[in-house]
Amino acid sequence: MKQKTVAAVGAAETTELGRIPNMSVIQLHADAALNAMADCGLKPSDIDGVATAGISPTELAYYLGITPTYADGTSVGGCSFMLHVRHAAAAINEGLAKTILITHGESGRSRVGAGGFRGGGGNSSLPGQFEAPYGPVGPPSMFTIPVMRYLKTRSYTVEDLANVCVIQREWAAKNPRASMKDPITVDDVLNARMIAYPFTLLMCCLVTDGGGAIILTSAERAKDFPHKPVYILGTGESVETPMVSQMEDFNSSKAFRVSGKKAFEEAGISHADVDHLMIYDAFAHLPLYGLEDLGFCKPGEAAAFVRERNTAPASSLGKIGKLPLNTNGGGLSYMHSGMYGMYAMQESIRQLRGIAPAQVPGAKISISHGVGGMFAASGTVIWSNEAP
Repeated sequence: MKQKTVAAVGAAETTELGRIPNMSVIQLHADAALNAMADCGLKPSDIDGVATAGISPTELAYYLGITPTYADGTSVGGCSFMLHVRHAAAAINEGLAKTILITHGESGRSRVGAGGFRGGGGNSSLPGQFEAPYGPVGPPSMFTIPVMRYLKTRSYTVEDLANVCVIQREWAAKNPRASMKDPITVDDVLNARMIAYPFTLLMCCLVTDGGGAIILTSAERAKDFPHKPVYILGTGESVETPMVSQMEDFNSSKAFRVSGKKAFEEAGISHADVDHLMIYDAFAHLPLYGLEDLGFCKPGEAAAFVRERNTAPASSLGKIGKLPLNTNGGGLSYMHSGMYGMYAMQESIRQLRGIAPAQVPGAKISISHGVGGMFAASGTVIWSNEAP
């Protein structure tokens, strides 16, 4: 179904980002939600749909005093919020709700009211039975499984991974809310503390506290709100496997390919139409996979594409890249509380409203693309500030 009748009218992150030891997970959700409501002039009684991950929509609705006719608790990792946007757009088109609130909040650093890493199932889950006995310790040592093959097959180097981090730090330097703003070099990244080869510390995402929220409604109603609506042109979603060791192809994410292809088909646009791109970057390899699997680069060309500054901000030696990527600094330098997808969408919306700290001139179409787990799931949203 083409979803061309829905727009984001409210969007905001938590009042603070980074280290917030005085707020629990549910408080972070509520802070972001209230900020998003204030952004578009709504109150809880105006909301009739809720979607969230990390907590249940039941808890969210009760805490905020919302009585919804639509609730979505889809939870597939960090891209859950992209899927929420897709489901909410369909729900609004079907008349299941008129105004849907999507929230995220995580105490990733302070761990106030936070749960464990593995989630449901524990040792009886598929990863618990077939991967955990072999010694992986969280995402840094699990993403190494496909990455080592990918580097070899593509003839990429660890310097190529480091270059992703360096350029994203350049974007972060322009963002007052970024956690890490000091310039870094390729040597800085390579000489940082080794976490799990090939990942050094600076190739791994931050661990922070924070959250965000988005409010969606129909395009017809969107014109009545105070800020420029940001319309949904197309969306996609997919899942592959809960076990990174069982990917169909270590050199490419099937979930990325399926989700991205569906979003482009719904939007009816070409790659040349895209002005701005957000690719979930829990680790430095993900932007390279994303560029290839979304079709912006052919297999084996993403590293050179980044190295040639096609994704970079303007420097003293040249102009802004033709495809600005992760302009908030990404999960590597902006913030990453655990499920980063919400922050990618917040930056897409800021860019299309024209209020981003590192604004891309004339941006009209932005893509937010996310990953869940270790290539387990994916969600893609194509946004525009022009009504379809």
